Amino acid sequence: MFFRSVFRFGMGQLVLPVCLVTLGISTPMARAASCLTQATMTAQERTALASAARGMLVQVQNGDVNGLKANTLPAVAADFGGIAQSVQELSPNIKAATVTVEAVYDLDASTDAAGQQSIQFFCGAAPVVVLNFAGLPPGKYALALTHTTGVEKPQQVSLILAQNGGQWQLAGFFAKPMITAGHDGLWYWVSARKYKQMNGKWAAWMYYRTAWNLLEPLDNLQSPNLQKLQQETEEVKPADFPVDKPVTVNSTSGAFQVTAVDTTTAFGGLDLEVHYTPDAGQAASLRNPPMARKQVMDVMTALLATHPELKEAFHGIWVHADQGTNSLFALELPMDQITAAPAVRPTAP
Repeated sequence: MFFRSVFRFGMGQLVLPVCLVTLGISTPMARAASCLTQATMTAQERTALASAARGMLVQVQNGDVNGLKANTLPAVAADFGGIAQSVQELSPNIKAATVTVEAVYDLDASTDAAGQQSIQFFCGAAPVVVLNFAGLPPGKYALALTHTTGVEKPQQVSLILAQNGGQWQLAGFFAKPMITAGHDGLWYWVSARKYKQMNGKWAAWMYYRTAWNLLEPLDNLQSPNLQKLQQETEEVKPADFPVDKPVTVNSTSGAFQVTAVDTTTAFGGLDLEVHYTPDAGQAASLRNPPMARKQVMDVMTALLATHPELKEAFHGIWVHADQGTNSLFALELPMDQITAAPAVRPTAP
């Protein structure tokens, strides 16, 4: 199974120190506490947790920051600014959404000594999921995994709850989109394999990374499928991709030092976002708008000539000419507006 419903971090705030791993991976100096999955809870326990989580999500939907703060563990409510900002950003996107509580976990650390370096919760029979908290105070906690769907931008929201005075209160809040440019992580994974078979390594690499961002809940989680995804991603990693150092992209008008390539949905569709550092002559040309437009289009056409699969894989290309931290010129064009160019000698790392 994919752990698609376990911790999708994004705009949310991590309040309690936590990492999550799977397959029984453990760390030194860790002490295991007890965990109940929803299958092993009583109906009353499941209902109480699900109702508490759903009530908090309704407050998020309504943008009820004050109400949610009042329903938050006092130690967390004392520094509520990050969660408040996340709620304000998230609320418009999920106001009309259907809230589904996908899974709940009951985490009992009430008998553990204070000040432990690490506390682990083994959840499931295998165990399937291991929750590893650093510096967690003794107490009873819970994890609720929820989906907000039926809206343009569906989200997965994960809540950490803490029991206080017999009531479940908010202790941590996380949210992350479930789709990018209209597609989920499985779609990008399947598409990445297609480009890999075509030897379109740049498109495959970018699609694998997009799939990873959507399917991986957080850095410290592992599962068989995520391990397979990671392996496939590393196998297709292009040698001429600007990860740690610039690459030279050659065009008919000269060579460009490309410093970064990523994806963006700023213009609606999935675009390739490219940054390059112009040399002195190129920077001077950027002061002239027609010459600047031609220069960045040369970067676009050179990339498409060398990596033709990009034209199918992306809506367009957004190129930035950078000088230090300043942008000298930027242009986004859909693929059908980028003039084709003849192939030139390969790019060099």
